[in-house]
Amino acid sequence: MKRLLSFLIILFLFASTYAQQSNLPYKFEELTSPQFVKAAELAGGVCVIPLGVIEKHGPHLPLGTDMFEARERAFKAAQLEYAVVFPPYYFGQIFEARHQPGTLAYSNELLWKLLEESCSELARNGLKKIILLNGHGGNTSFLQYFCQSQLAGRKDYTVVLFQAGADAEMNKEIKSLTKATLDGHAGERETAEMTYIRPDLVDQSAIKNESGLDQGKLNQLQFGYTGIWWYARYPNHYASDVAEPNKRLGELLITRDAKQLASLIKYLKANNTIEQLQEEFNKRADNPLK
Repeated sequence: MKRLLSFLIILFLFASTYAQQSNLPYKFEELTSPQFVKAAELAGGVCVIPLGVIEKHGPHLPLGTDMFEARERAFKAAQLEYAVVFPPYYFGQIFEARHQPGTLAYSNELLWKLLEESCSELARNGLKKIILLNGHGGNTSFLQYFCQSQLAGRKDYTVVLFQAGADAEMNKEIKSLTKATLDGHAGERETAEMTYIRPDLVDQSAIKNESGLDQGKLNQLQFGYTGIWWYARYPNHYASDVAEPNKRLGELLITRDAKQLASLIKYLKANNTIEQLQEEFNKRADNPLK
């Protein structure tokens, strides 16, 4: 009888938590102020910032493609493991597309301050475990350096950059659906993802209006890196030999990353190792000779 009673209590608590989670919005902008207090608690202080950008995506995808894709991954992850998802964030490094209509290329200083102050404000509001979910390739170096720079001084929050890993089962089907041999930007995968997320925004009639092939204008340059490399290869800001809409492929790509992101959220909610290591590091950094 006692075992049955204990089981029923656990079941009730689980059901109550599930009901609370399912009824509470995970989108930051949809929460009321009283709901936010509950959301921060239910999220275990975890907030996901999906980072996109406003840039050309070939002749057929919307300017906000990266933002749509990153947010969809975050939404699906929050449905699996509750976390607060930051409002639309489109402030990314995109100087290489300044020659294309519609690109919003903000200054280095503004990009840094916006992200830094967003993290600081989240922490002030109780969301001290921040996951950066990058949806734009041009952000990669910037975000890695931003994370590394968290060690420059004391912070009362932690920042983790999500990095997707392998999924043998899902990757098998993904590979079977993949046709492209060149798929760098606005290509097969992004076209598939937008076909899954917002098919109404995919202009299928325009897919072949421009070339997405490598122009190779700096092929003779060896042993050096230059910021103009992307333009030298893909001046149309389009890198693909196949960009066919495939809803199933898009669903698999989004779902695979969302599952892994949910695992990261779950880990951070239950684990304080990063905070403890940062505190230990900062104490030693304050007086490295001791």
